[in-house]
Amino acid sequence: MKAVVHVMLKPGVLDPQGEAVRHALGSLGFGGVEGVRQGKVIELDLAGSDAEAAEVEVKQMCEKLLANTVIESYRIEIA
Repeated sequence: MKAVVHVMLKPGVLDPQGEAVRHALGSLGFGGVEGVRQGKVIELDLAGSDAEAAEVEVKQMCEKLLANTVIESYRIEIA
């Protein structure tokens, strides 16, 4: 089973990497980009076949390590 975790900065949190990407895109001639938010995607290969148990376990992983829940939000997909 595979879990995919999407981690993004919460709205209102300054994103200097996203701003650097937006500026670089403007320098390359892509002037229509008004904002960029940069995040991360984490793919986990999990043993087992119980999707509900996997989601609970991955949520614990996010809360303890994968996301800084003070400034980041996350979304889990189980496949």
